[in-house]
Amino acid sequence: MQIDLTGKIALVTGSSGGIGRGVASMLAASGAKVALNYLNNREGAEEAAASIRAEGGVAEIFPADVTVPEQITSMVEAIEASFGGPISILVNNAGHLVGRVTCEEMTEEHYAKVMDVNLKSAVFVSKAVIPGMKAGGFGRIVNLSSIAAHNGGGPGAALYAAGKAAVIAYTKGLAKELAPAGVTANVVSPGFIGQTAFHATFTPDAARKATVAGIPIGREGTPDDVAGTVLFLASELAGYLTGETIEVNGGMFMR
Repeated sequence: MQIDLTGKIALVTGSSGGIGRGVASMLAASGAKVALNYLNNREGAEEAAASIRAEGGVAEIFPADVTVPEQITSMVEAIEASFGGPISILVNNAGHLVGRVTCEEMTEEHYAKVMDVNLKSAVFVSKAVIPGMKAGGFGRIVNLSSIAAHNGGGPGAALYAAGKAAVIAYTKGLAKELAPAGVTANVVSPGFIGQTAFHATFTPDAARKATVAGIPIGREGTPDDVAGTVLFLASELAGYLTGETIEVNGGMFMR
């Protein structure tokens, strides 16, 4: 059975590269009109959109800082005007470790940055698209968490782990609220996913090799591994699944 998202409008936050770009590409390949959100990497967003169009898909780019509610509102309005309808699929992919900082050295500024980009963004982008989803009687919200939410993360990542754990709890509450309106909310929790700026920036090569050696499937994940799970959750196939967290980690963490 082929998943067909024709007629659906999707927003993927933080989609200029890595997992977000992979998700956007797969949603577009399945027929959705895709809005690619970015903050600083306009070149990456334009390349992602061009690649989608080259494959026959529909994609446009929309800049916004998704930690700022006013910018979120403007972005959602621009997307709906551009594509001629409400957003029916939201993938809250934007997130960041920000930096490896120990709990002892952590500052209030660092705390705010980490929690804003990982939790506040998901909360307020969801808030902005809910009215349109309710009005249409259909919606799929997929929030990205992390294996760190379960194991506390690596060195200096306690706040990141806490933010990602909060995303899981928030999604459960969101799922309960929105279920009567035909809107589902679920979480995808990736493990060690290569081909991303995250690990290129924060994970030394020795740590990468040690981590991969402990993955039962025997390799690091790819953005497409995550995107396939998001695609399922965004489709009609997942209509009776809400409030759940799907682990995509090659067996690193099993619940």
